[in-house]
Amino acid sequence: MTGTRKREVIEGPQPQGVDEEIAWGLDTTGCGGSPTDVTVVVKDSDGNDVTSSVTTGSVSVAGNVITLPTIHSLTADEDYRVEVKFTSGGQVLVGWFMLLAEE
Repeated sequence: MTGTRKREVIEGPQPQGVDEEIAWGLDTTGCGGSPTDVTVVVKDSDGNDVTSSVTTGSVSVAGNVITLPTIHSLTADEDYRVEVKFTSGGQVLVGWFMLLAEE
């Protein structure tokens, strides 16, 4: 993640094929690390919460890295906003990134 002024991940938008199933990782070192109380929400381009239909599994944390549930079953040419809320150093933070669904 970037510094405190901008919460979008440094790497920017990420492509994901519609047939791919990826458990993305988020390194929270720059935000203080040791994340707890992690939640993930995936929203489609209309802002609808589609988390239950495009994720499987649960969040895991190892050190400073949050591994998200597996994201799958994306719709081609749809953009998805993945928001990751967590606590680090007593602060509640939200990082996010865009997934660009590709054929």
